[in-house]
Amino acid sequence: MEKTEYSTVLEALKRNRMDAMYVETKEEARALVEELIPEGAITAVGGSVTLDETGILDLLRSEKYRFLDRYQEGLTKEQKEELYQQCFAADWFLASANAITEDGWIYQVDGIGTRVAPMIFGPEHVLIVAGINKVVPDMDAAVARVRTIAAPMNAVRLCKKTPCTVTGKCEDCLSPDRICCTYTAFGFQRLPGRIKVILVGEPLGY
Repeated sequence: MEKTEYSTVLEALKRNRMDAMYVETKEEARALVEELIPEGAITAVGGSVTLDETGILDLLRSEKYRFLDRYQEGLTKEQKEELYQQCFAADWFLASANAITEDGWIYQVDGIGTRVAPMIFGPEHVLIVAGINKVVPDMDAAVARVRTIAAPMNAVRLCKKTPCTVTGKCEDCLSPDRICCTYTAFGFQRLPGRIKVILVGEPLGY
């Protein structure tokens, strides 16, 4: 995919006062993240397959950064909750997107809010890394993408007991395991450049 094919979404994100960048490969995405985040920065992440696939999680775990690692083994429930609170004070918070519309909106669906809450408030910088598969025409398509792709696949990945793991689409369930509880759309930003988006020219994550 050529950058020109995604100029529309990049310019739309910039109109909404988000910094928007394009790279061709996941390797270039990792290199750009390393270039953007200064050594010694406190970093944190929301749950993301994309950050794992790009090697960005491994980068954050290096001695270069002070990483609040939500994935480290052996954390108790209380330790995880404390770590989630610490994310608000991170210098950089990284995540992916469930969908990015061509008119420059980022659409996220979350369970208890540990991914979207720091995106809304807290960290000085928010960095979104997303593959081209996340780009959709409009908000209706963003909602549809979550209901038919992102949510069912993530529910399977997380071993949730929800109808969508069987049917492959959202059933508007009332399961205690439901992961679609908080719906957030990021448009025009009061703080210019706080949210930064790296669009990667290959499919990544769900």
